[in-house]
Amino acid sequence: MPMTTRSTVRELLDAGAAAAVALSAPDSADLSYSALRQQIDETGEALRDIGIRPADRIGIVLPNGAEMATAFLAVACAATSAPLNPSYRAEEFEFYLSDLRARALVLRAGDPSPALDIARKLAIPVLTLHPHPEQGAGRFTLDCTGISLGAPATGEASGADDAALVLHTSGTTSRPKIVPLSHRNVCASARNIQRSCALTAADRGLNIMPLFHIHGLIAAVLAPLSAGGSVYCTPGFNALKFFGWLEAAQPTWYSAVPTMHQAILTRARSNAAIIAAHPLRFIRSSSSALPVQVISELESVFGAPVIEAYGMTEAAHQMASNPLPPAVRKPGTVGPAAGPDIAIMSEEGTLLAAGATGEIVIRGENVTAGYESNPKANAEAFVNGWFRTGDQGTMDADGYVAITGRLKEIINRGGEKISPREIDEVLMAHPAVLQVVTFAIPHAKLGEEVGAVVVLREGVQATEQQLREFVATRVADFKVPRKLLFLDEIPKGATGKLQRIGLAQKLGLT
Repeated sequence: MPMTTRSTVRELLDAGAAAAVALSAPDSADLSYSALRQQIDETGEALRDIGIRPADRIGIVLPNGAEMATAFLAVACAATSAPLNPSYRAEEFEFYLSDLRARALVLRAGDPSPALDIARKLAIPVLTLHPHPEQGAGRFTLDCTGISLGAPATGEASGADDAALVLHTSGTTSRPKIVPLSHRNVCASARNIQRSCALTAADRGLNIMPLFHIHGLIAAVLAPLSAGGSVYCTPGFNALKFFGWLEAAQPTWYSAVPTMHQAILTRARSNAAIIAAHPLRFIRSSSSALPVQVISELESVFGAPVIEAYGMTEAAHQMASNPLPPAVRKPGTVGPAAGPDIAIMSEEGTLLAAGATGEIVIRGENVTAGYESNPKANAEAFVNGWFRTGDQGTMDADGYVAITGRLKEIINRGGEKISPREIDEVLMAHPAVLQVVTFAIPHAKLGEEVGAVVVLREGVQATEQQLREFVATRVADFKVPRKLLFLDEIPKGATGKLQRIGLAQKLGLT
């Protein structure tokens, strides 16, 4: 079956040779494609037997790892997967499960998750997952004993336009919105990533991304499987264990967010022998901006090209990507369009010429048809068939996109607009700085002022005054942070992304 005709997750998983390894994990036997497809078919049959249909949403609350990967795939093939962060508290589970109108919840046997009590409170049936790692990474049985949600849904297969996955937006400034992604959306995005990374059956990815996040689900799991390659599933990111996994898995690539790459770099030089013995073909970064200094250091240490990509939930992840060599990579950009069409739009809705600054907009097969039950948000998000990303940026004459910031994150200091990313890059150029995040601090007269949190390199000192003077030699005075905080670690969200919005309040600077 040609790759382009695979428009459901189940069809996409036919790419792998029956005996080829699909999934691996620590302390597990390898799982072949034949066994993966069997797992998906068995799970689908069990769900249909209790009356689950393609439109039904099933919450999945599982720890990161191979069972989470196979449960996501199996549920998506028979119903609609709704992966949730297992670290949520009871109140959060109650909100998300209610908002999703979940028909059932998948939990691992013996898991003390607060989601169990919430499911009982909301009368949501719990499907208990029993792992069988000795049969292969991600192998499980699903106990549906005593559960009936209607007549058996015999023969009801998910189609290309059925929802495969629903996720919520991060909701940093408002109530989280539900993003339904169809099989067509997620398959298109997986194919786009497969092409960008030139993934083949010979590739093995090391997954360190959380699997309740679009980056992990699509880039780290679905894209390599769509090429017939394999995925080594870790229990989640751990910089101390990363190099042990690199040695055990012998991957050809990995994808991560910038904070993970930076944590890996702090331990890379003491693991030079492992890096040399297990060279990577490339490293991928997405979900937030990767400082050019970090790109340079990663490429130097690993001897592999770093390709920065641009993604968001509403696009089933990937929108743009820097290409692999010998094509040109432009550090500081997220590359040209790598899937959907991309343009730069003015506030008035006019598409702008190369070099102009405006809002990045997209359209294409991987883009959601719209937020669920939210006509106001959809009216604001879609203009003349284009989806407004909320990101400000430019596109050069070669089509390479540079993001200058989230429109909601742009700091407005008395009418002067400041891009936090620009200040991040300046501070990162200081030899003492390991990590930085610039953000807005409320100001009584100016509206907003510039602040920054800095993590210094080990064994290196710098004062607030020294860093402010360093920045002042490179940017206009109004852009210089008026407040610099030194911390041991940058505050991050659940997926490892830096969160600028609300940071001043979190740090007690309001």
